[in-house]
Amino acid sequence: MIQIEFIKATQKSESKLYVANTAGFLQKTFGKRAAKWEKGLLENLSDSQLEIGVIIPRNDAESNNIERLRKDCSSAFTRLNELKADSILVVFEKTVSELQRLAVLESIALTSYQFLHLKSDVKKHLNAVSSIYIEKDGLDKDSLQELNTVNLAVAHTRDLVNWPQRNQTALDLSNSFTQLSKEAGFSINVLNEAQIESMKMGGLLAVNQGSHYPPTFSIMEWKPAKAKNKKPIVLVGKGIVYDTGGLSLKAMPGMAMMKCDMHGAATVGGLMYAIAKNKLPLHVVALVPATDNWIGRESYAPGDVIKMYDGTTVEILNTDAEGRLVLADALHYAKKYKPEFVFDFATLTGAAVRAIGLYGTVCMGNVDNKEFEMLKESGNETYERLVEMPLWPEYKEELKSDIADMSNLGKSEGGSQSAGQFLAHFTDYPWVHFDIAGPSFLPSASAYRPQGATGVGVRMLYQFLKKRYKL
Repeated sequence: MIQIEFIKATQKSESKLYVANTAGFLQKTFGKRAAKWEKGLLENLSDSQLEIGVIIPRNDAESNNIERLRKDCSSAFTRLNELKADSILVVFEKTVSELQRLAVLESIALTSYQFLHLKSDVKKHLNAVSSIYIEKDGLDKDSLQELNTVNLAVAHTRDLVNWPQRNQTALDLSNSFTQLSKEAGFSINVLNEAQIESMKMGGLLAVNQGSHYPPTFSIMEWKPAKAKNKKPIVLVGKGIVYDTGGLSLKAMPGMAMMKCDMHGAATVGGLMYAIAKNKLPLHVVALVPATDNWIGRESYAPGDVIKMYDGTTVEILNTDAEGRLVLADALHYAKKYKPEFVFDFATLTGAAVRAIGLYGTVCMGNVDNKEFEMLKESGNETYERLVEMPLWPEYKEELKSDIADMSNLGKSEGGSQSAGQFLAHFTDYPWVHFDIAGPSFLPSASAYRPQGATGVGVRMLYQFLKKRYKL
Protein backbone atom coordinates (compact mmCIF):
# COMPACT_ATOMS: atom_id res chain seq x y z
CA MET A 1 0.00 0.00 0.00
CA ILE A 2 1.27 3.45 -0.93
CA GLN A 3 2.06 5.87 1.90
CA ILE A 4 1.08 9.46 1.11
CA GLU A 5 3.85 12.08 1.23
CA PHE A 6 4.23 15.83 1.04
CA ILE A 7 5.71 16.82 -2.30
CA LYS A 8 9.15 18.46 -2.23
CA ALA A 9 10.17 21.39 -4.36
CA THR A 10 12.56 19.20 -6.34
CA GLN A 11 9.92 16.59 -7.13
CA LYS A 12 7.56 16.61 -10.08
CA SER A 13 4.39 14.65 -10.63
CA GLU A 14 3.37 13.71 -14.15
CA SER A 15 -0.29 13.50 -13.16
CA LYS A 16 -2.66 15.45 -10.95
CA LEU A 17 -5.92 14.74 -9.16
CA TYR A 18 -7.85 17.95 -8.54
CA VAL A 19 -10.47 17.85 -5.79
CA ALA A 20 -12.80 20.82 -5.73
CA ASN A 21 -15.95 22.26 -4.19
CA THR A 22 -16.59 24.55 -7.15
CA ALA A 23 -16.52 24.22 -10.91
CA GLY A 24 -14.62 27.51 -11.06
CA PHE A 25 -11.55 25.92 -9.49
CA LEU A 26 -11.59 23.19 -12.13
CA GLN A 27 -12.16 25.59 -15.03
CA LYS A 28 -8.52 26.68 -14.84
CA THR A 29 -7.57 23.17 -15.88
CA PHE A 30 -10.57 21.75 -17.70
CA GLY A 31 -12.02 24.86 -19.31
CA LYS A 32 -15.70 25.23 -20.18
CA ARG A 33 -16.40 21.53 -19.58
CA ALA A 34 -16.11 22.08 -15.82
CA ALA A 35 -18.96 24.62 -15.72
CA LYS A 36 -21.43 22.07 -17.11
CA TRP A 37 -20.09 19.12 -15.15
CA GLU A 38 -22.09 17.70 -12.24
CA LYS A 39 -20.63 14.34 -11.19
CA GLY A 40 -18.10 11.68 -12.12
CA LEU A 41 -14.61 12.44 -13.39
CA LEU A 42 -13.21 15.09 -15.74
CA GLU A 43 -10.11 14.16 -17.72
CA ASN A 44 -7.33 15.90 -19.63
CA LEU A 45 -4.97 13.50 -21.31
CA SER A 46 -1.76 14.35 -23.17
CA ASP A 47 1.64 12.77 -23.72
CA SER A 48 3.20 14.83 -20.95
CA GLN A 49 0.48 15.13 -18.33
CA LEU A 50 -2.60 13.32 -17.04
CA GLU A 51 -5.17 15.33 -15.12
CA ILE A 52 -8.40 14.25 -13.45
CA GLY A 53 -10.92 16.39 -11.62
CA VAL A 54 -13.43 15.42 -8.90
CA ILE A 55 -16.00 17.66 -7.26
CA ILE A 56 -18.20 17.46 -4.15
CA PRO A 57 -20.51 20.11 -2.64
CA ARG A 58 -18.79 22.42 -0.17
CA ASN A 59 -18.63 21.14 3.42
CA ASP A 60 -20.92 18.23 2.62
CA ALA A 61 -20.35 15.79 5.48
CA GLU A 62 -23.27 13.41 4.79
CA SER A 63 -21.91 9.87 4.93
CA ASN A 64 -23.38 8.92 1.53
CA ASN A 65 -21.75 11.93 -0.14
CA ILE A 66 -18.42 11.33 1.58
CA GLU A 67 -18.59 7.74 0.35
CA ARG A 68 -19.37 8.97 -3.15
CA LEU A 69 -16.23 11.09 -2.93
CA ARG A 70 -14.22 8.05 -1.82
CA LYS A 71 -15.57 6.05 -4.76
CA ASP A 72 -14.89 8.84 -7.26
CA CYS A 73 -11.30 9.18 -6.05
CA SER A 74 -10.87 5.40 -6.10
CA SER A 75 -12.00 5.48 -9.74
CA ALA A 76 -9.54 8.31 -10.40
CA PHE A 77 -6.66 6.27 -8.99
CA THR A 78 -7.69 3.25 -11.05
CA ARG A 79 -7.91 5.38 -14.19
CA LEU A 80 -4.50 6.99 -13.63
CA ASN A 81 -3.02 3.58 -12.93
CA GLU A 82 -4.47 2.24 -16.20
CA LEU A 83 -2.88 5.18 -17.99
CA LYS A 84 0.50 4.22 -16.50
CA ALA A 85 0.93 7.32 -14.36
CA ASP A 86 4.01 6.95 -12.17
CA SER A 87 2.95 9.37 -9.45
CA ILE A 88 -0.06 11.44 -8.47
CA LEU A 89 -0.18 14.90 -6.94
CA VAL A 90 -3.49 15.54 -5.16
CA VAL A 91 -4.44 19.22 -5.37
CA PHE A 92 -7.24 20.50 -3.12
CA GLU A 93 -9.29 23.63 -3.53
CA LYS A 94 -8.81 25.62 -0.30
CA THR A 95 -12.48 25.30 0.61
CA VAL A 96 -12.36 21.48 0.68
CA SER A 97 -12.85 20.47 4.33
CA GLU A 98 -10.41 18.32 6.30
CA LEU A 99 -13.03 15.58 6.49
CA GLN A 100 -13.25 15.54 2.70
CA ARG A 101 -9.46 15.65 2.31
CA LEU A 102 -9.02 12.68 4.63
CA ALA A 103 -11.67 10.72 2.72
CA VAL A 104 -9.89 11.40 -0.59
CA LEU A 105 -6.46 10.38 0.66
CA GLU A 106 -7.80 7.37 2.55
CA SER A 107 -9.58 6.15 -0.56
CA ILE A 108 -6.71 6.39 -3.03
CA ALA A 109 -4.26 4.82 -0.57
CA LEU A 110 -6.61 1.91 0.19
CA THR A 111 -7.24 1.46 -3.55
CA SER A 112 -3.49 1.10 -4.08
CA TYR A 113 -3.39 -2.05 -1.91
CA GLN A 114 -2.15 -5.23 -3.61
CA PHE A 115 -1.51 -8.74 -2.29
CA LEU A 116 1.36 -9.95 -4.46
CA HIS A 117 3.29 -12.19 -2.06
CA LEU A 118 2.45 -15.34 -4.04
CA LYS A 119 2.93 -13.99 -7.57
CA SER A 120 5.96 -15.42 -9.36
CA ASP A 121 6.53 -12.21 -11.35
CA VAL A 122 5.71 -9.37 -8.96
CA LYS A 123 6.93 -6.59 -11.28
CA LYS A 124 4.43 -7.66 -13.93
CA HIS A 125 1.53 -7.08 -11.55
CA LEU A 126 2.69 -4.00 -9.62
CA ASN A 127 0.64 -0.83 -9.87
CA ALA A 128 2.10 1.70 -12.28
CA VAL A 129 1.47 4.39 -9.65
CA SER A 130 4.23 4.18 -7.06
CA SER A 131 3.87 7.54 -5.27
CA ILE A 132 1.05 9.76 -4.04
CA TYR A 133 1.83 13.33 -3.03
CA ILE A 134 -0.04 16.26 -1.55
CA GLU A 135 0.98 19.89 -1.34
CA LYS A 136 2.37 21.12 1.97
CA ASP A 137 -0.85 22.95 2.82
CA GLY A 138 -2.96 19.91 1.86
CA LEU A 139 -3.08 18.52 5.40
CA ASP A 140 -1.22 19.01 8.66
CA LYS A 141 1.71 16.69 9.35
CA ASP A 142 0.21 14.87 12.35
CA SER A 143 -3.08 14.16 10.57
CA LEU A 144 -1.25 12.75 7.56
CA GLN A 145 0.93 10.52 9.73
CA GLU A 146 -2.12 9.22 11.62
CA LEU A 147 -3.97 8.54 8.36
CA ASN A 148 -1.00 6.68 6.88
CA THR A 149 -0.75 4.51 9.99
CA VAL A 150 -4.45 3.58 10.00
CA ASN A 151 -4.29 2.80 6.28
CA LEU A 152 -1.25 0.60 6.90
CA ALA A 153 -3.13 -1.14 9.74
CA VAL A 154 -5.91 -1.96 7.25
CA ALA A 155 -3.30 -3.28 4.82
CA HIS A 156 -1.76 -5.50 7.50
CA THR A 157 -5.24 -6.81 8.33
CA ARG A 158 -5.92 -7.61 4.69
CA ASP A 159 -2.56 -9.33 4.33
CA LEU A 160 -3.15 -11.57 7.35
CA VAL A 161 -6.45 -12.77 5.90
CA ASN A 162 -5.34 -13.17 2.29
CA TRP A 163 -2.60 -15.71 3.06
CA PRO A 164 -3.78 -19.27 2.26
CA GLN A 165 -4.30 -21.65 5.17
CA ARG A 166 -1.09 -23.54 4.49
CA ASN A 167 0.79 -20.26 5.13
CA GLN A 168 -1.27 -19.19 8.14
CA THR A 169 -1.46 -21.79 10.90
CA ALA A 170 -2.35 -20.66 14.40
CA LEU A 171 1.38 -20.44 15.16
CA ASP A 172 2.00 -18.45 11.97
CA LEU A 173 -0.75 -16.03 13.01
CA SER A 174 0.75 -15.49 16.45
CA ASN A 175 4.17 -14.95 14.83
CA SER A 176 2.58 -12.32 12.57
CA PHE A 177 1.19 -10.55 15.63
CA THR A 178 4.66 -10.66 17.19
CA GLN A 179 6.07 -8.95 14.11
CA LEU A 180 3.35 -6.27 14.28
CA SER A 181 4.14 -5.75 17.97
CA LYS A 182 7.79 -5.06 17.13
CA GLU A 183 6.79 -2.50 14.48
CA ALA A 184 4.12 -0.74 16.55
CA GLY A 185 5.44 -1.05 20.11
CA PHE A 186 2.77 -3.09 21.91
CA SER A 187 3.62 -6.16 24.03
CA ILE A 188 2.57 -9.73 23.27
CA ASN A 189 2.45 -13.02 25.12
CA VAL A 190 1.51 -16.19 23.21
CA LEU A 191 0.17 -19.14 25.21
CA ASN A 192 1.09 -22.53 23.74
CA GLU A 193 -0.91 -25.75 23.69
CA ALA A 194 0.36 -26.96 27.08
CA GLN A 195 -0.60 -23.66 28.72
CA ILE A 196 -4.03 -23.71 27.06
CA GLU A 197 -4.55 -27.27 28.29
CA SER A 198 -3.49 -26.35 31.82
CA MET A 199 -6.09 -23.56 31.82
CA LYS A 200 -8.73 -26.01 30.53
CA MET A 201 -9.94 -23.80 27.67
CA GLY A 202 -12.36 -26.49 26.52
CA GLY A 203 -13.85 -24.60 23.58
CA LEU A 204 -10.53 -23.85 21.92
CA LEU A 205 -9.17 -27.33 22.65
CA ALA A 206 -12.27 -29.10 21.28
CA VAL A 207 -12.18 -27.25 17.97
CA ASN A 208 -8.45 -27.99 17.70
CA GLN A 209 -8.82 -31.76 18.29
CA GLY A 210 -8.87 -32.71 14.60
CA SER A 211 -5.93 -30.49 13.65
CA HIS A 212 -2.34 -31.38 12.81
CA TYR A 213 -1.29 -28.00 14.24
CA PRO A 214 -1.43 -26.81 17.87
CA PRO A 215 -3.65 -23.90 18.96
CA THR A 216 -2.36 -20.59 20.28
CA PHE A 217 -3.83 -17.89 22.49
CA SER A 218 -2.30 -14.47 21.80
CA ILE A 219 -2.48 -11.73 24.43
CA MET A 220 -1.50 -8.30 23.11
CA GLU A 221 -1.35 -5.17 25.26
CA TRP A 222 -0.79 -1.44 24.82
CA LYS A 223 -0.52 0.33 28.17
CA PRO A 224 0.78 3.91 27.95
CA ALA A 225 1.81 5.73 31.12
CA LYS A 226 -1.01 8.28 31.00
CA ALA A 227 -3.95 6.26 29.67
CA LYS A 228 -7.29 8.07 29.71
CA ASN A 229 -9.18 4.91 30.70
CA LYS A 230 -8.72 3.52 34.22
CA LYS A 231 -10.02 0.10 33.17
CA PRO A 232 -8.76 -1.47 29.93
CA ILE A 233 -10.62 -1.86 26.67
CA VAL A 234 -10.44 -5.50 25.57
CA LEU A 235 -10.61 -6.60 21.93
CA VAL A 236 -11.35 -10.24 21.12
CA GLY A 237 -10.90 -11.73 17.65
CA LYS A 238 -12.02 -15.07 16.26
CA GLY A 239 -8.88 -16.81 15.00
CA ILE A 240 -10.14 -19.80 13.01
CA VAL A 241 -7.35 -19.79 10.45
CA TYR A 242 -9.23 -22.24 8.23
CA ASP A 243 -12.70 -23.69 8.66
CA THR A 244 -13.69 -26.94 6.97
CA GLY A 245 -16.78 -27.09 9.16
CA GLY A 246 -15.25 -30.10 10.90
CA LEU A 247 -17.38 -33.25 10.77
CA SER A 248 -20.34 -30.99 9.87
CA LEU A 249 -18.47 -30.48 6.61
CA LYS A 250 -19.01 -27.32 4.56
CA ALA A 251 -20.06 -27.60 0.94
CA MET A 252 -18.12 -26.14 -1.98
CA PRO A 253 -17.67 -23.47 -3.20
CA GLY A 254 -18.08 -21.89 0.24
CA MET A 255 -15.13 -23.71 1.76
CA ALA A 256 -12.72 -22.19 -0.77
CA MET A 257 -12.86 -18.80 0.96
CA MET A 258 -12.62 -20.12 4.52
CA LYS A 259 -9.10 -18.77 4.96
CA CYS A 260 -11.05 -15.59 5.81
CA ASP A 261 -12.51 -17.13 8.98
CA MET A 262 -9.78 -15.44 11.04
CA HIS A 263 -10.66 -11.93 9.85
CA GLY A 264 -11.86 -11.06 13.37
CA ALA A 265 -8.40 -11.94 14.70
CA ALA A 266 -6.76 -9.93 11.92
CA THR A 267 -9.01 -6.95 12.68
CA VAL A 268 -7.97 -6.79 16.33
CA GLY A 269 -4.32 -7.23 15.30
CA GLY A 270 -4.70 -4.32 12.87
CA LEU A 271 -6.37 -2.24 15.57
CA MET A 272 -3.54 -2.91 18.01
CA TYR A 273 -1.06 -1.81 15.35
CA ALA A 274 -2.94 1.46 14.67
CA ILE A 275 -3.54 2.25 18.36
CA ALA A 276 0.05 1.60 19.46
CA LYS A 277 1.78 3.08 16.40
CA ASN A 278 -0.28 6.28 16.75
CA LYS A 279 0.34 6.22 20.52
CA LEU A 280 -3.29 6.65 21.51
CA PRO A 281 -3.43 7.30 25.28
CA LEU A 282 -5.62 4.25 25.92
CA HIS A 283 -4.99 1.00 27.75
CA VAL A 284 -6.02 -1.72 25.29
CA VAL A 285 -5.72 -5.51 25.45
CA ALA A 286 -6.39 -7.88 22.54
CA LEU A 287 -7.11 -11.60 22.87
CA VAL A 288 -6.96 -14.04 19.96
CA PRO A 289 -7.78 -17.75 20.39
CA ALA A 290 -6.47 -19.42 17.22
CA THR A 291 -6.77 -22.82 15.57
CA ASP A 292 -8.05 -24.38 12.37
CA ASN A 293 -11.28 -26.40 12.36
CA TRP A 294 -10.06 -29.53 10.63
CA ILE A 295 -11.13 -33.15 10.29
CA GLY A 296 -9.02 -35.86 11.92
CA ARG A 297 -9.22 -39.01 13.97
CA GLU A 298 -9.70 -36.99 17.16
CA SER A 299 -12.22 -34.47 15.78
CA TYR A 300 -14.98 -33.39 18.10
CA ALA A 301 -18.38 -34.53 16.84
CA PRO A 302 -22.06 -33.59 16.89
CA GLY A 303 -23.49 -35.10 20.07
CA ASP A 304 -20.33 -34.50 22.11
CA VAL A 305 -20.50 -32.51 25.33
CA ILE A 306 -17.50 -30.32 26.14
CA LYS A 307 -16.63 -28.27 29.22
CA MET A 308 -15.73 -24.65 28.58
CA TYR A 309 -13.04 -22.57 30.32
CA ASP A 310 -15.65 -21.15 32.73
CA GLY A 311 -17.00 -24.64 33.58
CA THR A 312 -20.15 -24.46 31.43
CA THR A 313 -20.99 -27.74 29.67
CA VAL A 314 -21.99 -27.40 26.01
CA GLU A 315 -23.69 -29.96 23.81
CA ILE A 316 -22.29 -29.85 20.29
CA LEU A 317 -25.06 -29.89 17.68
CA ASN A 318 -22.94 -28.66 14.79
CA THR A 319 -19.14 -28.59 14.57
CA ASP A 320 -19.43 -25.75 12.06
CA ALA A 321 -20.64 -23.52 14.89
CA GLU A 322 -17.08 -23.48 16.20
CA GLY A 323 -16.25 -19.78 16.27
CA ARG A 324 -18.48 -19.13 19.26
CA LEU A 325 -16.69 -21.89 21.19
CA VAL A 326 -13.23 -20.33 20.88
CA LEU A 327 -14.59 -16.81 21.42
CA ALA A 328 -16.39 -17.93 24.58
CA ASP A 329 -13.14 -19.03 26.21
CA ALA A 330 -11.55 -15.68 25.34
CA LEU A 331 -14.57 -13.71 26.59
CA HIS A 332 -14.35 -15.52 29.93
CA TYR A 333 -10.60 -14.83 30.06
CA ALA A 334 -11.36 -11.12 29.53
CA LYS A 335 -13.09 -10.99 32.93
CA LYS A 336 -9.70 -10.97 34.67
CA TYR A 337 -9.11 -7.43 33.36
CA LYS A 338 -12.37 -6.01 34.81
CA PRO A 339 -12.69 -4.20 31.47
CA GLU A 340 -14.41 -0.94 30.66
CA PHE A 341 -15.58 -2.38 27.34
CA VAL A 342 -15.09 -5.63 25.44
CA PHE A 343 -15.49 -5.64 21.65
CA ASP A 344 -15.35 -8.94 19.79
CA PHE A 345 -15.00 -9.32 16.03
CA ALA A 346 -15.87 -12.53 14.22
CA THR A 347 -16.92 -13.91 10.85
CA LEU A 348 -19.51 -15.79 12.86
CA THR A 349 -22.75 -16.56 11.00
CA GLY A 350 -24.20 -16.90 7.54
CA ALA A 351 -27.37 -15.53 9.12
CA ALA A 352 -25.73 -12.10 9.37
CA VAL A 353 -25.03 -12.17 5.62
CA ARG A 354 -28.59 -13.26 4.84
CA ALA A 355 -29.93 -10.44 7.00
CA ILE A 356 -28.05 -7.48 5.51
CA GLY A 357 -25.85 -8.80 2.70
CA LEU A 358 -22.25 -7.69 2.20
CA TYR A 359 -23.00 -4.04 2.94
CA GLY A 360 -22.52 -3.82 6.69
CA THR A 361 -21.81 -5.48 10.00
CA VAL A 362 -24.38 -7.02 12.32
CA CYS A 363 -23.76 -6.02 15.93
CA MET A 364 -25.38 -6.64 19.31
CA GLY A 365 -24.51 -6.31 22.96
CA ASN A 366 -25.38 -4.77 26.31
CA VAL A 367 -23.77 -1.32 26.30
CA ASP A 368 -25.79 1.86 26.79
CA ASN A 369 -27.72 3.31 23.86
CA LYS A 370 -25.33 6.28 23.96
CA GLU A 371 -22.41 3.96 23.19
CA PHE A 372 -24.32 2.13 20.46
CA GLU A 373 -25.23 5.43 18.80
CA MET A 374 -21.60 6.53 18.86
CA LEU A 375 -20.56 3.21 17.34
CA LYS A 376 -23.15 3.62 14.58
CA GLU A 377 -21.98 7.19 13.93
CA SER A 378 -18.41 5.92 13.61
CA GLY A 379 -19.64 3.22 11.24
CA ASN A 380 -21.42 5.78 9.09
CA GLU A 381 -18.41 8.11 9.04
CA THR A 382 -16.09 5.34 7.82
CA TYR A 383 -18.86 3.68 5.79
CA GLU A 384 -18.32 0.49 7.77
CA ARG A 385 -21.97 0.60 8.72
CA LEU A 386 -23.52 -1.20 11.67
CA VAL A 387 -26.95 -2.76 12.11
CA GLU A 388 -27.90 -3.45 15.73
CA MET A 389 -29.79 -6.70 16.31
CA PRO A 390 -31.77 -7.53 19.47
CA LEU A 391 -30.71 -10.07 22.08
CA TRP A 392 -34.23 -11.14 23.03
CA PRO A 393 -34.53 -13.87 25.68
CA GLU A 394 -36.23 -16.19 23.16
CA TYR A 395 -32.87 -16.56 21.36
CA LYS A 396 -31.35 -17.80 24.62
CA GLU A 397 -34.18 -20.30 25.02
CA GLU A 398 -33.17 -21.85 21.69
CA LEU A 399 -29.82 -22.84 23.21
CA LYS A 400 -31.29 -25.14 25.86
CA SER A 401 -29.97 -28.71 26.03
CA ASP A 402 -31.45 -31.81 27.62
CA ILE A 403 -28.06 -33.20 28.60
CA ALA A 404 -25.80 -30.16 29.11
CA ASP A 405 -25.98 -26.59 30.38
CA MET A 406 -26.55 -25.32 26.85
CA SER A 407 -26.09 -26.26 23.19
CA ASN A 408 -23.92 -24.49 20.64
CA LEU A 409 -26.68 -23.94 18.07
CA GLY A 410 -30.03 -22.19 17.91
CA LYS A 411 -32.53 -22.02 15.06
CA SER A 412 -31.53 -20.96 11.56
CA GLU A 413 -33.94 -18.02 11.79
CA GLY A 414 -32.24 -15.28 13.77
CA GLY A 415 -29.06 -17.34 13.81
CA SER A 416 -26.77 -14.37 14.39
CA GLN A 417 -28.76 -13.44 17.51
CA SER A 418 -28.75 -16.94 19.01
CA ALA A 419 -24.98 -16.98 18.42
CA GLY A 420 -24.84 -13.63 20.18
CA GLN A 421 -26.79 -15.04 23.13
CA PHE A 422 -24.32 -17.93 23.34
CA LEU A 423 -21.46 -15.41 23.63
CA ALA A 424 -23.38 -13.26 26.11
CA HIS A 425 -23.46 -16.21 28.53
CA PHE A 426 -19.70 -15.81 29.01
CA THR A 427 -19.72 -12.04 29.68
CA ASP A 428 -20.33 -9.94 32.78
CA TYR A 429 -19.11 -6.55 31.52
CA PRO A 430 -20.10 -3.94 28.89
CA TRP A 431 -19.77 -5.83 25.62
CA VAL A 432 -20.48 -5.51 21.88
CA HIS A 433 -20.24 -8.33 19.36
CA PHE A 434 -19.52 -7.51 15.70
CA ASP A 435 -20.45 -10.23 13.19
CA ILE A 436 -18.37 -9.22 10.16
CA ALA A 437 -19.19 -12.28 8.04
CA GLY A 438 -20.71 -10.14 5.26
CA PRO A 439 -18.26 -7.30 4.56
CA SER A 440 -15.00 -9.05 5.51
CA PHE A 441 -14.25 -10.87 2.24
CA LEU A 442 -15.57 -9.79 -1.15
CA PRO A 443 -15.89 -11.94 -4.30
CA SER A 444 -15.01 -8.91 -6.45
CA ALA A 445 -13.53 -5.46 -5.83
CA SER A 446 -15.83 -2.61 -4.82
CA ALA A 447 -14.05 0.75 -5.23
CA TYR A 448 -11.35 0.99 -2.52
CA ARG A 449 -12.36 -2.38 -1.06
CA PRO A 450 -10.45 -5.07 -2.97
CA GLN A 451 -11.41 -8.55 -3.97
CA GLY A 452 -10.67 -10.75 -0.96
CA ALA A 453 -10.03 -9.35 2.51
CA THR A 454 -11.29 -5.82 3.18
CA GLY A 455 -9.86 -5.05 6.63
CA VAL A 456 -13.33 -4.16 7.88
CA GLY A 457 -13.65 -2.99 11.48
CA VAL A 458 -10.27 -1.32 11.87
CA ARG A 459 -11.32 2.13 10.68
CA MET A 460 -14.72 2.00 12.40
CA LEU A 461 -13.52 1.08 15.88
CA TYR A 462 -10.47 3.36 15.66
CA GLN A 463 -12.87 6.21 14.86
CA PHE A 464 -15.10 5.19 17.79
CA LEU A 465 -12.20 5.19 20.25
CA LYS A 466 -11.18 8.68 19.14
CA LYS A 467 -14.74 9.97 19.50
CA ARG A 468 -15.50 8.18 22.76
CA TYR A 469 -12.33 9.37 24.50
CA LYS A 470 -12.13 12.74 22.71
CA LEU A 471 -8.69 12.13 21.25
